[in-house]
Amino acid sequence: MHAIAIGLSHKTAPVELREMLAVPESRIGEALGRLVAYPGVREGMLLQTCNRVEVYAIVEHVESGFSAVQDFLVETHFSLSAEQLLPHLYWYAGERAISHLFRVASSLDSMVVGEPQILGQVKDAFRLALTHNTSGVILNKLAKKAISVAKRVRTETRIAENAVSVSYAAVELAKKVFSNLAQKTVFLIGAGEMAKLAAQHFITHGVRQILVTTRDGARVRKMADRFKGIPVPFDEFRGELYQADIVLCSTGASHFLIHREDVVRAVRERMNRPIFLIDVSVPRNIDPAVREVDNAFLFDIDDLEMHIEQNREERRQEALKAEQIVKEEVEVMIKWLQSLEATPTIVALRERAQRIKEGELQKAWSRLGHLSSQEWAAIENLASAIVNKLLHGSLVALKSAAQAEERAFYIEAARRFYHLDEWEKECRLNHSRMAAGNQSDQHASRPAASPAHSRQSIEVPVNVPPSHHRIARPDDEQTADPA
Repeated sequence: MHAIAIGLSHKTAPVELREMLAVPESRIGEALGRLVAYPGVREGMLLQTCNRVEVYAIVEHVESGFSAVQDFLVETHFSLSAEQLLPHLYWYAGERAISHLFRVASSLDSMVVGEPQILGQVKDAFRLALTHNTSGVILNKLAKKAISVAKRVRTETRIAENAVSVSYAAVELAKKVFSNLAQKTVFLIGAGEMAKLAAQHFITHGVRQILVTTRDGARVRKMADRFKGIPVPFDEFRGELYQADIVLCSTGASHFLIHREDVVRAVRERMNRPIFLIDVSVPRNIDPAVREVDNAFLFDIDDLEMHIEQNREERRQEALKAEQIVKEEVEVMIKWLQSLEATPTIVALRERAQRIKEGELQKAWSRLGHLSSQEWAAIENLASAIVNKLLHGSLVALKSAAQAEERAFYIEAARRFYHLDEWEKECRLNHSRMAAGNQSDQHASRPAASPAHSRQSIEVPVNVPPSHHRIARPDDEQTADPA
């Protein structure tokens, strides 16, 4: 089995194409069902965000798996042709596919490195695959590991700290002036997207009150309702500046809206308590001369960008630590996948050894029935120890082989030395005969043989006291156990 990943993201495709490729959640179950119906595709998961659409699959063969997933993507989206889609796709297999999923879940491949939403989106994709029964043993392990890796990255690095958006940077700078934003009043001048994002961040940090103003009265009321704020008429906002601890100005005006004398008056009415002003407008809406006013702190878009760039550099350094964590965890996952190749041989080897041990113990019981429970347990333990010692070297070699050629060699050697292929074939034949015999007995027209004339063959269980190891006879009564 091989892990593969195929998809497109903000790095390879425009938003128009990403939108076309997205599958509505109501159709995801149907889509996943069709994905695993392709020959050779055993398991599948579909990850969709605003910045990426990706298919993760467990396939029998890499090349045919790639072809199947490509066909799935084209057939799922009738408005797209292969020629439109292929130039934008990336393809990963094996270690690279695993590494890609771990990096995606850890937000190392996000448009904003360190953003928190992607982990929840990976969890949702895995949940849907589980719900629709398209995730099996390997994909379960892979998805759970990806979630675990993402959590480890957030715990052991500071990749999610430090603002890299203008709206959040405004909050960070405000916290440098006021160490605690609780009980502070924020005045938003402008009701655009920037103001909305900033308002949400300020609310998250516990501000007491939000004032809102803009030239459009309807937008003011709508935004005030959304954030439980207080609308202020635009032609009156300068007289209300004194109420604000923090002023965020983000309008499309082409001139200064707040002048030095406005802030001087506000600080005086505030009894010289500090006032923090953030101007993210271009062109600027707050007169730079405000910086000269005592207890007034003004930051413009360039100040914010400088702060953001410092934070980006810190995140880049933390991302290097995160990449090392991903690398370590990929190695762990690869070893687990490699162990799966030898698992059928290991299981068969242990099962055959167990059957041989049980058969020999059953033979021995006919000669050693006089032993006590403790003595018989000692013999069973001795037999188990001998079997384990004999198998130890072979099992270690099968489990620890790192290279594919080495694993194939050990698997082939074990199957030849212990005649596992012949033994498994014999087991299958015996199973078929037993099944056929049971079916024949159920449909037989003649009456069943009398219990007095039937023969019972009872396999001796292992690690059961001697009182339960007797070979039953048809005419047995509950007689005393041999001493």
